[in-house]
Amino acid sequence: MNISLLDGWFPWAVQVAAAAALTTAVGWRDRRWRLRRAPLALAAALALTAGLGLLAVTAGGITDPLPRALWLWLGAAVAAPAVLVAGWRGARWWHRATAPLALLLALLAGADALNASTGYFPTLDDAIGELSGTPLPQQVSLEQLGSLTGRSDTGRIVEVTVPDASGGFAHRPELVYLPPAWFRSRTRPRLPVVEMIGGEFAAPDNWVRAGNAVQTADAYAARHGGFAPILVFTDATGGFKVDTECVNGPNGKAEDHLVKDVPRYVEKTFQTATDPRKWGVVGWSMGGTCAVDLAVEHPDVFGRFEDIAGDIGPNTGDKQQTIDRLYGGDAAAWAAHDPMTVLAHHARYRDSAGWFESGDQEGQHIGQARQLDAAARKDGIACRVTVQPGRHVWQFAAGAFADALPWLAQQLGTPGPHPGAGVPSPGGPGTAPGTAPSPGPSRSPGPAATART
Repeated sequence: MNISLLDGWFPWAVQVAAAAALTTAVGWRDRRWRLRRAPLALAAALALTAGLGLLAVTAGGITDPLPRALWLWLGAAVAAPAVLVAGWRGARWWHRATAPLALLLALLAGADALNASTGYFPTLDDAIGELSGTPLPQQVSLEQLGSLTGRSDTGRIVEVTVPDASGGFAHRPELVYLPPAWFRSRTRPRLPVVEMIGGEFAAPDNWVRAGNAVQTADAYAARHGGFAPILVFTDATGGFKVDTECVNGPNGKAEDHLVKDVPRYVEKTFQTATDPRKWGVVGWSMGGTCAVDLAVEHPDVFGRFEDIAGDIGPNTGDKQQTIDRLYGGDAAAWAAHDPMTVLAHHARYRDSAGWFESGDQEGQHIGQARQLDAAARKDGIACRVTVQPGRHVWQFAAGAFADALPWLAQQLGTPGPHPGAGVPSPGGPGTAPGTAPSPGPSRSPGPAATART
């Protein structure tokens, strides 16, 4: 089932089949049909499609532009039953039979157009696996971990249910990647950890299926004696169509989950490092916004971050809409989570570093990354801004994580050689030679600090 849903023959075949089925459903028929009833049916379908689009933007809270091809195929899907109803009398059997088929194929073509604009499901196998809950490659159960020791060329993925100790966040099961070196003996190495956060329309396995993170980590481990950071694929939203922006608000205490519950559980369960300088956070799109926000608000939890095409701050529309939707109307909470405001009032950071990466087709994100970079460097955070060819899709996120992983692993003090892994200079966006952070005081086993400036 390794058939590409992003390009190649399959998307074209679905579109051609949908167009052929709709054309057959309309048919040539008689003069009255061609000049009156068919145009009226298609006009009604066009009006209904426009209404659905307006409803999606206003009531659905969709702020990002949707691909034009999606609206085209949605219109075709609406047209199929309209034609069926308007032309039922006098229609041949094939007109009636192909209308439902046209509806199904048009919906499939529209879904594939939306998928191609985001890259959530690169292949048919990924889509089936996500929708059916099929276990991921290299996935084992938590109960099996105790008996797994020995050398391996690849890491393993384990599904975990992190206790909601903070209360108020109904999250889904999450995933943890353990690199090959973790399995060499029953005395587990205290490896650094990276929390991985996806986009707004997210599931915890997106970084695995679409973001290629496990293959990237395995490739890194193969070059570094089996060592790589432990990756935690978190649930920052609690549902596919829930936008928390990783803050505590009406949609639940997502922030507490990420800065309290996850670190506490992972440190205890997998015997990981506890020093904040050995903990990082990486995110794409909404997750990129979360990454920089969590790092500047909670340097006692995350000492390193990668922001891939994130916004300048948590948002669900304009400022007032964001205050109402994310913070229940609390303007002070908005200010406490706005990275530019936090950076302007925070004491100088002593040991934090970050990496911003955007695609060259993402002008707005590039500009916002440079604003955040300038503010962060002014406050003592060593940063860099990278722009690579690409657009706002998961495939770009996958490449951006691969770009930053050598630097991130070195910064987090991952065992193994780190040739050429430069460290961002606080004075500019380039790189300069550096060393891994020295050991520091461990975070206490109690709740992570949550004081804000």
